[in-house]
Amino acid sequence: MDEVPGSLGTSTSFSLRLGQTIFSAASLLFMSLGVEFYSYTAFCYLVTIMGLVIPWSFTLALVDGYAVLVKCSIRQPGILLIIIVGDWVLSVLTLAAACSTVSVVDFLLQCNNGAYCPPKFCSRYQISAAMAFLSWLLSLASALFNLWLLPSL
Repeated sequence: MDEVPGSLGTSTSFSLRLGQTIFSAASLLFMSLGVEFYSYTAFCYLVTIMGLVIPWSFTLALVDGYAVLVKCSIRQPGILLIIIVGDWVLSVLTLAAACSTVSVVDFLLQCNNGAYCPPKFCSRYQISAAMAFLSWLLSLASALFNLWLLPSL
């Protein structure tokens, strides 16, 4: 069986999952530093999705790390299908959360010259959205690599 870089059980996949975990945690941290994030549904949505992405990515990073250290293949079609579906669902949800957060922050900054959003909070929200976008990029890469591997099983 060919080993696709970035597919389940490789060191590249471990790096992608670790990056997803780090960027998702950073997004959650920057959003949670602003105590007013609960006032907007899009911000609550981002916090919820990042709360789902962190354990998913961290668990799969542990699985990848174990597979790399022990040098065993964990690529069974049923497990891989579950991981691919989970990656695609979380990838779409992460993109939706990041986009909605950016649009709300942009609206708050444009409305009454930023009167509704103090610059300190809005910059944190923008950084949080940027971290969510980076997490989405890594999640999409993981999903595509694993999808590429599926026909060879």
